[in-house]
Amino acid sequence: MAAPFLQATSVSKIYPGTQFSGIKETSLTISPGRITAIIGESGSGKSTLLQLLYGLLSPDSGEVTFRGTRIWGPEEKLIPGHDAMKMVTQNTGDLNNFAKVWDNVATMLPHTNLKAKEEKTNHILAQLKMTHLADKQVAKLSGGEKQRVAIARALITNPEILLLDEPFNQVDTSFREGLQQDIRQIVKETGLTVIIVSHDPAEVLSMADELLVLKEGEIIESGEPKTIYHTPGNLYTARLLTNCNVITHHEAKICGIKSKTDHVVIYPEWVETAKTWGRRNWEIKQILFKGNNEDLLLEHNGLILRVLNDKFGKYSEGNKVNLRIHRWLEF
Repeated sequence: MAAPFLQATSVSKIYPGTQFSGIKETSLTISPGRITAIIGESGSGKSTLLQLLYGLLSPDSGEVTFRGTRIWGPEEKLIPGHDAMKMVTQNTGDLNNFAKVWDNVATMLPHTNLKAKEEKTNHILAQLKMTHLADKQVAKLSGGEKQRVAIARALITNPEILLLDEPFNQVDTSFREGLQQDIRQIVKETGLTVIIVSHDPAEVLSMADELLVLKEGEIIESGEPKTIYHTPGNLYTARLLTNCNVITHHEAKICGIKSKTDHVVIYPEWVETAKTWGRRNWEIKQILFKGNNEDLLLEHNGLILRVLNDKFGKYSEGNKVNLRIHRWLEF
């Protein structure tokens, strides 16, 4: 039986202090050729877990193995980090600001075969839609362009695993989706394994094959993004993945929901509004323009609900409407 690709077994890393920080005893297995996203609130241990998997940190207990062999920590390895992996963070300080993009990427390859070096550099720049930046000095790039250079430098050495720690923070929204699609295509073409840490649900829902949800240093939920989005196992996950309405048992009665639990979650897209259907007892207090849709803030008996609307101009602030809630979650 083949050894697991990348596995953490009962690993923990606790930082001293009055408030908990780090990773509690955790086990997980990463499958090859897939994109795994680690999500959680700030301070939940996302970056700590990523560094344990890479070998930048040594666990207090347990071990991390790659293909059955233990990954050495910084106390055992002169240059920390596993040789089959590369990590890209928000920090692009490793780039040579005074050199061209092409040279920054090519410098990661040996000089033994200059033709192969040139071909490979040109190929990775084309994969990441960066050919037009090849002769541009890094100092003149935007933050998002520098991030692309950092990812190209990591990928050109053909790692088996690419670890990304909040990689798109500096990437403009207009370019972020394109970069995500480029990485997905590289995974599809090469079988690369990607592990990404992110606080942005829009990134992971569209990019990842699997989600790991961290809370206070523990994995509380894992699975396919679409499944977890529609059927989260707990309130914490629902709040992470969407700007949902969280109401109490009493408030649910105002919405016509008979709940047996303390909390009810209603996603904005699960509510339908109309000016008909009898009593119009919900007032539109505010309309928030979101680009391709609007958020309607509705009020009734002191309760505020956020509702999605994609029919611009249909409503005005102060309008009275009725609503139908097609689905909700109980926690």
